[in-house]
Amino acid sequence: MRGKHTIRAPLAVVVATAVAFAGSITGTAAPATAAAGDVTITPVESNLAGKPWVSAAASSASAKAARAIDGDPGTAWLASRQRAGEWLTLHLGGRYDNVRKVEVVFPDKGAVYQYVIDASSDGTTWTTVVDRTGSWVPGRGGVHLFTRPGTAHLRVTITRASPGAKIGISELSAFNYLRDDLVLGADLSYADQNTARDGLTYHVDDPAQAVDLLSFAKNAGMEYVRLRVFNDPRDERSHEYLDPAYQGLERTAAVAKSVADKGMGLGIDLHYSDHWADPSKQAKPTAWTSLSFADLTAEVYDYTHDYVQALVDQGTTPDKVAVGNELINGFLWGSERPQPWFADPADWCFTCYFNNDPAFVAQPGGGLLWDYFGSSDATERAAYDAAWDRFTTLQAAGIKAVRDVSAANGLDIKLETHVIIDDGRLDRTLEFWSQFLTRLKAKGQDIDVIAHSYYPEWHGSAEDYERNLHAIAAAHPGYELEIAETSHPANDWDGIPVPNSPYPKTAQGQADAYQRVFQIANDLPDNRGIGALVWEPANWQEMVDWGNSSWPVLNVFGSVEVYRKSDAERVLQDTVYTATPVRRAPRLPATVDVLTTADGSIAPVAVTWDAVPSGATSAPGEIVVNGTTAYGPVTAVVDVVRRLGPPIIA
Repeated sequence: MRGKHTIRAPLAVVVATAVAFAGSITGTAAPATAAAGDVTITPVESNLAGKPWVSAAASSASAKAARAIDGDPGTAWLASRQRAGEWLTLHLGGRYDNVRKVEVVFPDKGAVYQYVIDASSDGTTWTTVVDRTGSWVPGRGGVHLFTRPGTAHLRVTITRASPGAKIGISELSAFNYLRDDLVLGADLSYADQNTARDGLTYHVDDPAQAVDLLSFAKNAGMEYVRLRVFNDPRDERSHEYLDPAYQGLERTAAVAKSVADKGMGLGIDLHYSDHWADPSKQAKPTAWTSLSFADLTAEVYDYTHDYVQALVDQGTTPDKVAVGNELINGFLWGSERPQPWFADPADWCFTCYFNNDPAFVAQPGGGLLWDYFGSSDATERAAYDAAWDRFTTLQAAGIKAVRDVSAANGLDIKLETHVIIDDGRLDRTLEFWSQFLTRLKAKGQDIDVIAHSYYPEWHGSAEDYERNLHAIAAAHPGYELEIAETSHPANDWDGIPVPNSPYPKTAQGQADAYQRVFQIANDLPDNRGIGALVWEPANWQEMVDWGNSSWPVLNVFGSVEVYRKSDAERVLQDTVYTATPVRRAPRLPATVDVLTTADGSIAPVAVTWDAVPSGATSAPGEIVVNGTTAYGPVTAVVDVVRRLGPPIIA
């Protein structure tokens, strides 16, 4: 996957119509219309301290160190030795390149705390990133900006405090931002289908303003396009071969050429079927139904080798190839998975062609037998193992084909295997990766990328999914991880909430849902998350508002802006902690710091503060003052106390 985010320049407007599509490319875009929906998108910011794999330790009372990362400022880690030099360390669970901001909150209002914050990659060698040993400003804490790639540990050491102030920390937060090499893209396979009427073009009344889907995608900030490939495309229900053969070998190769011409990254998703392959159906292509297992294995190699070589020959070398799609139940199902696959006439695919033709299960294939997972019966266990062996034999053939093409042409095409983590079935996916990787290596092959789909309807809440993804990453170090598919509706066409999702079916809800997925990929420790792809944003749970569009004018939801606006170009010191005596106006800083992510530089930026209401400091308590800067809002948290005192060694 390519990804330096070089195409994500600020976008002044939300593209709303096909006319605006063309205008945004030429620089004459019109303002967004109400049809697209008002959407507010800010850069993705993630507090790593709240992640389940992050922990805290301390110089004393370490058993209570977790109180400093529980998200509750009312609880605190308090050192058992109330003296200078006590410290608390945040262990991030791995290295991060884009932690840019740290916030520390101390227990006592109105006290002066002096401290240093050190960072480390290995927990042994430390670098000071924040030095407040000379600060005499009273306040409960501070927000600090820094740049240090490879940060895995942050340690706060309290060096001095006001007389009687508690030595401890109420909250310690470390904020992560999207990496430049995190690739954000989409599966745009329907570029071959819905836009085929004018040569892959969305058009307007004036043909001179026509703009194709892929140009729009690139202009919207998408960096990478995945394309699926069917062997000999046919309609699942009518059983008829498609004409044109949408998403077949030739047409997908033509779309790949368009992707490459636009300088976008290219992923190829081989389904090894004449239509959709997913967890519920993995039919062999019709032409392969009668092949013996040995011939089927040879066909997988030859087909994969020839197609990937053809892509290379036409100048469209894929960055990554997936040998199969959503393979949790195997692929190229054969005699090990008897019919009927859809036994209930109410099932949507009850009449699918592969469900009615016994030829599909006449020979062995690569189906997995999960019914025997964990069985103590010797016969069932033998069948389980045999199915795994056939599956990985077929997988190894496809993977070897890509490796051979890559080596013969001096290329580095990555291999991906793509499965799912069903809600409540992490055990099955952990078993999949354990069996798959072990057996694949025994056959002399391996992959580069572990990939999963994420649809909350089937895969659980974002929090559950994040925990599951981390569990898989922890179990299999050395592999990159990708969220290969995700989607969330942008319009409430049925009135039913999305299961396991707090995000409404609105353009704003869709943008928020996608940013949460981007965050999950980006927050995997050791920078192992390499990207997130939205599935069919122009055709499924889409960013195109087809319900309010009339061809040739297409309205686009403002959620498409997540591709451009999720990166932080600057990080602001957005919170100021200070204190003031009763009946005295607080002293608020004239400037705060802002960090430019492109070069790591930190500079002051002027703040305009709102007026403090009359009488706000007449009694002890807390007041909040809002401020504005050229780069966003700032908040001052002011503790009103009876008396301030100078710091001394505690």
